[in-house]
Amino acid sequence: MRASLENKVALITGGASGIGEACARLFASYGCQTIVADINVARARIVADSIGGHAVALDVANEVGVDSAVAQIEADIGPVDILVTCAGVIQRPLAVSDLSMEDWDTVVRIDQRGTYVTCRSVGLRMAHRRSGAIVNIASIAGMRSMPLHAYAPAKAAVISMTECLAAEWGRSGVRVNTVSPGYTRTPALQDAINKGERDVSALEDTSAMGRMVEPSEIASAVAFLASDHASAITGINLPVDLGWLVAGSWMSYGGVK
Repeated sequence: MRASLENKVALITGGASGIGEACARLFASYGCQTIVADINVARARIVADSIGGHAVALDVANEVGVDSAVAQIEADIGPVDILVTCAGVIQRPLAVSDLSMEDWDTVVRIDQRGTYVTCRSVGLRMAHRRSGAIVNIASIAGMRSMPLHAYAPAKAAVISMTECLAAEWGRSGVRVNTVSPGYTRTPALQDAINKGERDVSALEDTSAMGRMVEPSEIASAVAFLASDHASAITGINLPVDLGWLVAGSWMSYGGVK
């Protein structure tokens, strides 16, 4: 896989922490020119400096800013060969009556619209060059019913838009795929656990393998889909969830033992 990724330009949004940081570190280790793009540019610089990459300030909620940043990246560093859209926010489990429309709009604006805006800006350039790979980060939340009335529909939309873009750009040589992580030990989720908003035993016990996913495991799946080893794969949604999707129905029978 290293040979197929070496010397390619990889843009990772949300690259300053969590899954994005894990992707940035792995891509850099494979010889990519890695661009760590994040709204937290100070943290992005720390990550970029540690891997010999580039840091870029990027707010995916700002479509003009995204297009300007992508144009600057391609002028300064080179055409983007790989895009990984990790930028996003999570949501506390809330009843509809307790979820404000302001919070709903924030989640949808960043997780759904921000992903589309970034794909559009980079993907149109890739299509013009007739080459490129995009991997969007969705979630198993987009595949099941959950008390996440903004986050889950936004992630479902990411899965759907991936399919749409894969068909749109397939004849132009651009592959577009999704990875849907299960409960992953990111700083954001760990913070929710620390605040008592999530029960770690519940997150672990509901998966077939009985633990949480590590960010590096998501990064490995992303790297595969971005590499030439996946040259015939486009429009798929790959769950990386330790078997959470297959084990959930077992809870009616006492759970996985």
